[in-house]
Amino acid sequence: MRKRGAGVSQIRRQQRANDQYREIGNNFADRQMEQMKSQLQVFKSNLVEFSRKYRKSIRKDPVFRQHFQTMCSTIGVDPLASNKGFWSELLGVGDFYYELGIQIIGVCLSTRGRNGGLVELGELKRQLTKMRSGGSSAQEITMTSYVL
Repeated sequence: MRKRGAGVSQIRRQQRANDQYREIGNNFADRQMEQMKSQLQVFKSNLVEFSRKYRKSIRKDPVFRQHFQTMCSTIGVDPLASNKGFWSELLGVGDFYYELGIQIIGVCLSTRGRNGGLVELGELKRQLTKMRSGGSSAQEITMTSYVL
């Protein structure tokens, strides 16, 4: 007996099977995407609720703020990305870091003649603390180190 080669009907049958597999795969991917969107929405709601509940601690306590920032960066959320973003409006932390960044630039520029604008962190903290001590609502700044 002779083995038959691939005929037109065999090619069509294979094409239909491939189309069915593709459709099943697309349906599965769509269901997974919907589940992920739903989980992300629940997560965002919980994170927003946490942020509202601990807003004062996040703004006033530098250690708590650091832990909050670490938690957010671990999950890929950056509450400090912009001083006009969602997190800034919710927490007000964007303003703190925006202002601090401007002050750091000011210190670096003012010392550029002496050190090329490169300031040792301890000296930078001293100058920033001195600069910020005038305001009654000034938030404390701290130096934190990360061990990798």
